[in-house]
Amino acid sequence: SKPNEIQPPVIISTLSDKEFELVEHCAGCSTAFSFTNPRRRCRSCQHAFCQACSSRKAALPAKGHPSAVRVCDVCYVSVNHSVPGGAAMAAAGISAAATAAANATHASYFLDTEAAARRQKHNAAMEALKRIYKAKIRPLELAFKFSEFYASDLTDGDFASRPLVLLIGQYSVGKTTFIRYLLERDFPGLRIGPEPTTDRFMAVCHAPVERTVPGNAAAVDVRGPFTSLTKFGTAFLNRFEVSELPSPILDSVTLVDTPGILSGEKQRVERGYEFEDVVQWFAERSDRILLLFDAHKLDISDELKRTITCLKGHDEKIRVVLNKADTISHQQLMRVYGALMWNLGKVIKTPEVSRVYIGSFWDKPINEAGKDNAELFDAEKQDLLSDLRGLPRNSAVRKVNELLKRARLAKVHALLISHLAQNMPYMWGHKAKQNKLVGRLDEEYRKVQKLHALAPGDFPSPDKLKKGLEAFALSDFPTLSERLVKVMDNCLANDIPQLLMWLQEGEAADSRSRTRALEPDIDPTGNPFAATTDNASGPSWIVDATSKARWDNTFYTVCGNDAAAMSGAKARSVMMESGLPVEALSKVWSLADVDKDGALDPEEFALAMFLISMARKEGSGVLPDVLPDSYIPPSKRG
Repeated sequence: SKPNEIQPPVIISTLSDKEFELVEHCAGCSTAFSFTNPRRRCRSCQHAFCQACSSRKAALPAKGHPSAVRVCDVCYVSVNHSVPGGAAMAAAGISAAATAAANATHASYFLDTEAAARRQKHNAAMEALKRIYKAKIRPLELAFKFSEFYASDLTDGDFASRPLVLLIGQYSVGKTTFIRYLLERDFPGLRIGPEPTTDRFMAVCHAPVERTVPGNAAAVDVRGPFTSLTKFGTAFLNRFEVSELPSPILDSVTLVDTPGILSGEKQRVERGYEFEDVVQWFAERSDRILLLFDAHKLDISDELKRTITCLKGHDEKIRVVLNKADTISHQQLMRVYGALMWNLGKVIKTPEVSRVYIGSFWDKPINEAGKDNAELFDAEKQDLLSDLRGLPRNSAVRKVNELLKRARLAKVHALLISHLAQNMPYMWGHKAKQNKLVGRLDEEYRKVQKLHALAPGDFPSPDKLKKGLEAFALSDFPTLSERLVKVMDNCLANDIPQLLMWLQEGEAADSRSRTRALEPDIDPTGNPFAATTDNASGPSWIVDATSKARWDNTFYTVCGNDAAAMSGAKARSVMMESGLPVEALSKVWSLADVDKDGALDPEEFALAMFLISMARKEGSGVLPDVLPDSYIPPSKRG
């Protein structure tokens, strides 16, 4: 196989011929095999599928099949995923080589190969997870109307979405300013002021062109993760917006700003939609939830308390941010921190202490009152940014974890509904009996728990089940299918653990690769602690040989093979692709143009690209004011 090709995860163990003949259900859609619906083997993952789930063919030279052979839908996507749009091109009769050549023309100069490989692996895992959900979990959800009681159905956009960061807080605590601070620029639809300016939910997403998408349009875009928001109605969609713009950080995460929470009852009544339900929808899909507090406004209003309460079950995602902390002295900060923890302790009722980040998250200098805490604020800022930067690496595992929780809840829900329905009378008195059963749910919970050996923590809130049963009669639900339960148990016991194992093995391999990449080149026959040749005349250059070769290739592609320097006009077109603010790019140019001749030679260009890559990953604040010795190109050192 190609060195950078991500092989599809083997969700189910490879089957022998004898085991293959004993398989009863399709691994893709769970339909039973029969004379008219025979089993077919995928030549990539080696499992059994029906005709509908394995109708495509693809060449698998790495598995001994140079010509096209039958593969399942997920393996087909994975095989063609190494070339963007490969599946569509193949369907149109265009070769993979032609596709790669066409894409190379439009490739970004700032494509991070490590990030691209991680995203490709993430996409392969999400395709596998989507198949597991649709084939083995969703049938049970549909049979017992799971989405009417709890979370809405998962869509393709939910699996393909970037990690999501949800910001919650009272008005004027700095939520919108915090997003601007992360992006290091304004974004479409931005409004900041001391009054409650954000009156809508706003998702800030990555896109090549700046624009604002109204909520109704965003909710019908099947490529996005917002289609299931339609259940909250037009009143909410009129108060929802998607802001799209090119930005390095948005290439990794999506940020969601929420309306500032006021203390009055009027706001809740006149919204026209259930604010807590919408927050819960976003919380279920979030990778991180940031609760922001102003150092001068620590009170928790009734609506904020209800909002925090609806986040129960997502405690591991919550981080608390104490913003505007530079406006108070060191002694006052200690008292404010204590008061904040006291207030939170009455709402977030867990034995663990919430992680609180303290600082002033905007682009202004630190206030004079808080200068004694400048070192603390800087350390807290770096910790928070590191936490957010780590979200893309853990996104696949989080989605697997969320699906596991959902699958357990769906199974318990089906067992509960089935148990209650079995106690209903055959002829009459249905309503009275249902009211009696709903009134003693705690007792029925214990019976189901003991009968099926279930964990108490997997059971839903009795209030949610009661609310859901108000719209349905127990006699309307079907008899629980043993086949659906068996398929679900097999999914929880085998399929998802194998997917997790595949992800963990990949993370371990990536870690070993990064470690090897950081190791210096050492003469195998000499002293391993001897000074290297590069260090003999000073510190080694920060730009390694691999990166230098990559940027040299870009330099000569743009300027020609005989060029000695790149003009400012040509450099600008390349550098603007990074998505960094103009101010940051101006600083990069000043640092990289070491000899101040108004052009960049190959070494200076490689330095500029290194500085841009560093700013894209960690923010433009990491750019030095003066080049350290290790940053100066070797030919420019005096």
